[in-house]
Amino acid sequence: MTAKSGTKPRAETGAGARAQARALADGHNELKARRMGIETLHEAHVFLRADSHVCRSEGFASQNSVLVTYQGHSIVATLYVVGPELLGEREIGLSEYPWAHLELKPGSIVSVSHPPPLESFSHVRSKVYGHKLSDRAFKDIIEDIVAGRYQNIDLSAFITTCAANSLDLEEMIGLTRAMVDVGEHIDWQRSPIVDKHCVGGLPGNRTTPLVVAIVASAGLTIPKTSSRAITSPAGTADMMETLAPVDLDLTAMRRVVEQEGGCVVWGGAVHLSPTDDILIRVERVLDLDAEGQLVASILSKKVAAGSTHLVLDLPVGPTAKVRSLEAAHTLAHSLTEVGRAFGLAVRTVQSDGTQPVGRGIGPALEAHDVLAVLQNNSGAPEDLRDHAITLAGNLLEMGGAADDGDGLQLAAHILSSGRAWTKFQAICEAQGGLRTPPRARHLHVMAADRTGIVDHIDNRRLSKVAKLAGAPDAKAAGVEIHVRIGHRITEGEPTYTIHSEAPGELEYALAYALSNLDIVGIAIS
Repeated sequence: MTAKSGTKPRAETGAGARAQARALADGHNELKARRMGIETLHEAHVFLRADSHVCRSEGFASQNSVLVTYQGHSIVATLYVVGPELLGEREIGLSEYPWAHLELKPGSIVSVSHPPPLESFSHVRSKVYGHKLSDRAFKDIIEDIVAGRYQNIDLSAFITTCAANSLDLEEMIGLTRAMVDVGEHIDWQRSPIVDKHCVGGLPGNRTTPLVVAIVASAGLTIPKTSSRAITSPAGTADMMETLAPVDLDLTAMRRVVEQEGGCVVWGGAVHLSPTDDILIRVERVLDLDAEGQLVASILSKKVAAGSTHLVLDLPVGPTAKVRSLEAAHTLAHSLTEVGRAFGLAVRTVQSDGTQPVGRGIGPALEAHDVLAVLQNNSGAPEDLRDHAITLAGNLLEMGGAADDGDGLQLAAHILSSGRAWTKFQAICEAQGGLRTPPRARHLHVMAADRTGIVDHIDNRRLSKVAKLAGAPDAKAAGVEIHVRIGHRITEGEPTYTIHSEAPGELEYALAYALSNLDIVGIAIS
């Protein structure tokens, strides 16, 4: 297996390099970097004294954008002006994100200047007015995003206009190619390399670790890179890290796959399509996940990871991400055609998206479901087991491990025999050791307010309860669902339980749940 590097994103070229050269001509804008210890997640914040010579000479004020450069690397950051008691006269303070991005050390000397014009943003403005974007336009935008030149407001504009003015098939291919090209590429030197993905929008549904364990047990290679949550209470990476380390670099990922045939790791750590995690964090705040960006997000990671065959799970339901069969057919067509443009064989599986899959919603709760299925526990959620077998069976057929029509039977046998559990333990150990998922300390049971038949479950509002309870950041937080559509329930019986790691978050979730008693709908019979 070989890995190829994509575009080196952080070195300034062209107008940016010329702007830096002018700023550094006499060393006037050089300052000593101080690590402020302020966590701003993925936002770049820097701090200068109001009486700093750089502020005076450049006319900087609070909330200006500034370009910070160190040894050829740079980042655009938001400036905040502070009092003289916090910084020395020739110091600049940096929050954690730009400090790590620039790979600074105590005492490092950085330069500060006005950022060069963001020329690629003209393409974003063009899309706002309904114009089609070329491959070159997407390349310029994505390279600037990965280089740290787009701030959150710029990213929000790009994401929003691509959602409002939908990308056509050619644009989806162009965006996917641009996202692939800026990251690492893996060539496994063999085929097939199989993969599985769910488009999301359905609480629970944590089939990935089950599919990986089953498929790897059958001798296929499945290097699974997964995302963290965008708009859901948990992504696969969030869930998996309650069971094993997922922040593996490319070398470690390669070792695990060569040893065990599969892995479940966070895609952001191996720098496959690095733009994706940058966009995801903004999409999560905006609560947007438009079709064009969804297609590019999924397929760029699969192409970069060297996949040759892919099974895609498309849950369809009124409160799922894909709400109608027509929308599912459109999305399936886009995924299949964009995949074909990159030599990736794609098979889509439409599934029931009317209610959660499994019982747990939230990282640790979903992990407990996964363990119950792998260990063939009598109380394991049957719907999660059956759905994982369906997806794994399709992948076994695509990868040539089973004849067409025989995949489901083989997948069920591998799971029931214990082979999948043995393989999963081996994968977890290879990734750094099997962990026990945590349990929440604070619980509240929501009970039925009437006797009748459960006739609907609102996936979106149930997910919101789980997020208000603290998921996905609080790993043990979330919701445990106790009913299924069609079940008869008696007044006072539990419908779902809210799990939280802190009483304050439990109160937030409970307040929302009590004002939305129809999240689990009960028809009087």
